[in-house]
This record gives sequence, C-alpha cells and structure tokens, in this order.
Amino acid sequence: MTAKEFFDWQTSGGTNDVMKLVAALEKADIPWCAIGGVAVNHWAENPIVTQDVDLVVASEATAKAIALLEAAGFSAQRFQWSVNFRGSSAVSIQLSTEKFYQEFPSRSVPADVHGILLRVASLEDTFRGKILAWSDSERRQSKRIKDLADIARLVESHPQLWDQLSDELKSQVEKP
Repeated sequence: MTAKEFFDWQTSGGTNDVMKLVAALEKADIPWCAIGGVAVNHWAENPIVTQDVDLVVASEATAKAIALLEAAGFSAQRFQWSVNFRGSSAVSIQLSTEKFYQEFPSRSVPADVHGILLRVASLEDTFRGKILAWSDSERRQSKRIKDLADIARLVESHPQLWDQLSDELKSQVEKP
C-alpha cells in the first residue's frame, strides 16, 4: 500500500479533497501553504496520519481562496480565526486567518506529503507555529500534548532546533 493509498483509506477518500484543494489554489496562483501537522509530517522523519489539513493563504487572497474552495464543492464554516471546509471525505480543512501565519506562504517549499504534492511552511515557520500552538493555554490539553509531540518530532529530526526551545520546553523535550 502506498502512502497515498494509506492516507486515502484513513480519511475515507481524503486524497481527492486535498488534491482538489491544491488544484484550486494553484490554478488561481494564490500564495498558500500547509501548516500544522501536515507540515510537521514533511519535516519529521516519521510521518503520522492526520485527518486535518491546516493551511494559510496570503492575506490579500483570503476572500478569493474561500470563494474558489466553495465553488470547488467545499462547504465553509466561518470562525473568528479560521474558515473550516468540508468536502466529501473525513478530511477537515482549516484555513487560518491569524496574522501570525500570514507571511508563511512567502517562505513555503514544495513537498510530497503522503504521496500528495503540495506546499508546506518552511521548517522554521512550522516549528514556530507549533511552539505558538503549544503555548496557547486555552487549547484543549489533548491538542497541546500533540503540539508538544510535534515539537519533539521536529527536534529529533532537526537537532539544530533544540537551541530555539524555551527553558520550559527544554524541560519537556529530550535533547537529541
């Protein structure tokens, strides 16, 4: 079974939704990139399956991206810091509108994640994004624990990141 077939099986057909998302944004030449767990899967040595695809687009393209994804068949639900999309699979797509992430697309890199070609945030941006998510005390404990695991996965794969950890994180992540 290929990585793409496994992802598709885990997400009840999510490959088609992700590829539809990528095609819509690329065809419109919208600067974008995956963030969060998908980006971590690119940068860490051992990817894990996620049913969430978090992404960001350049701020000036947000309205256009939302309209394109709705036209491509995704349903949208708007929240204070994101727009969440659903297609025909179990994949949950979350377009972040937080200012912190707005410059990430300009530093993104092409990537093959689970056999799907897309753009992901740079290693440094992915790491900073995970640290920000982990430091949000209002997030559910289970999310913060996953963020800590993602930080540890990144440090294990890229030991040079250790020096960028706060003392609090260094007390929770083993030095590579």
